[in-house]
Amino acid sequence: MAEGAGRDVGVFAVAFVCGIASGMFGIGGGVLLVPLLVLLFAFSQHRAQGTSLIALIPPTGVLALLAYAKEGFVSWKTGLLLIPGLFLGGFAGGKAATWIKPQRMRQVFAAMLFALGAWQAFEAWWR
Repeated sequence: MAEGAGRDVGVFAVAFVCGIASGMFGIGGGVLLVPLLVLLFAFSQHRAQGTSLIALIPPTGVLALLAYAKEGFVSWKTGLLLIPGLFLGGFAGGKAATWIKPQRMRQVFAAMLFALGAWQAFEAWWR
């Protein structure tokens, strides 16, 4: 999509849909926003992943957390135990990503989404 107002409206629309998905399902950045930035806006895999981190972690994460916490849908102990691993893993993953060629990064990302999607579908319909 070309630069300009139309592109900005498109980015906003994609972000709005991803925000809804993030709030409803706990997904948005990796599962929706990254592929949409690559497919619709010609971002490289690395640029899409880095850009999604700016937008999703602070604002959406906090607001969705507040909504879920209000309804009692948060395991605080587990969530707090996740923080150190995600913090260190996020740093390590960000460094490791710089060593992987863009085409390979996209292939690995697609394979991971496909495998997890297939597993989730199996668990949801046949178990």
